[in-house]
Amino acid sequence: MDPIVIPVSATGEAAQRVAHDTQRPTDGELLDAYSRTVVSVVEKVSPSVVKIDIKRKMLVRQSFFNQAEQEVPGSGSGFIFTPDGYILTNSHVVHEASQIDVILSDGRKFPAQVIGDDPATDLAVVKIEAPNLVHATIGDSQSLKVGQLVIAIGNPYGFQCTVTSGVVSAVGRSLRTYNGRLIDDVIQTDASLNPGNSGGPLVNSAGEVIGINSAIIFPAQGICFAIPSSIARFVASKLMTDGRIRRGRIGVAGQNVVIKDEIVESLKLSSNQGVLVVNLERDSPADRTGLVAGDVIIGLDDKPVNNVDDLHKLLSEEKIGTQATLTIVRMFDKRQLKITPEEQPDGPMKRIPVE
Repeated sequence: MDPIVIPVSATGEAAQRVAHDTQRPTDGELLDAYSRTVVSVVEKVSPSVVKIDIKRKMLVRQSFFNQAEQEVPGSGSGFIFTPDGYILTNSHVVHEASQIDVILSDGRKFPAQVIGDDPATDLAVVKIEAPNLVHATIGDSQSLKVGQLVIAIGNPYGFQCTVTSGVVSAVGRSLRTYNGRLIDDVIQTDASLNPGNSGGPLVNSAGEVIGINSAIIFPAQGICFAIPSSIARFVASKLMTDGRIRRGRIGVAGQNVVIKDEIVESLKLSSNQGVLVVNLERDSPADRTGLVAGDVIIGLDDKPVNNVDDLHKLLSEEKIGTQATLTIVRMFDKRQLKITPEEQPDGPMKRIPVE
């Protein structure tokens, strides 16, 4: 009988397959690796996570005819992001608070002051004076990938952190804040948020903060949103230096409209959408430039304006005090008006229950 000849290359491939099979981690080993990652991140970041207790003066109905002002308590989370005690949290946690106390993970309690508050991005910076603080590192949210592991940490009760983990479900989402403005590039995750976790950090596997937990969609299970660190880094630096974010305004009340097809075709418009001017503030830039109710805004400085959110985005700090060109449709005519946006004053934010 002829001997069986096995090619050397075949035996090599077989050996490699055997070696690969023996080196393949088991499900238990993979789970242990996942657990080790979460534990390592929590140990690194949780000392910087704080509980924020606030009191806010609100009108409380005492009877059908009477209301009285009372201090209503509330709480949320935040995290220390500098060694000297600056804390990043949500605007809706501390907005118009009459008293703010910060409780550290080791149980120490310190009074805090608001350094800056920006309802338009739902971010705020507060500060405490305390020794031996541990701060978190803010990472790069621009590099996030869908499916990437993230960990949400909060401190809603003090003395301990709550931790949930999951993955990035989507990036580039939009989220409307409590004052009506839209935030772009929001992170969607299935790492569920516990009550009181607003303002806590959303962290990657390296222990870097890549988002600030902000909102829960209550009708949907496991859908949560976080403000990306790219926005938080910019807003925090502005709040620390100026105390606020400057934005432009022109002084109109508008609503989104669809322009009739015959007007779009006649004027050769690039879009059939715009912002209908419903009302104008007296002596505002829009009033002074000759804008009237019934005009439809379709552009600002050659940038299209398809809706109110587009107009908000274009009225940035750079536009304040600088003459711009407003493109409008009036009746069956396309016109351009010169307008100089002014600074948007701080306004009241819609009152909401504090988590």
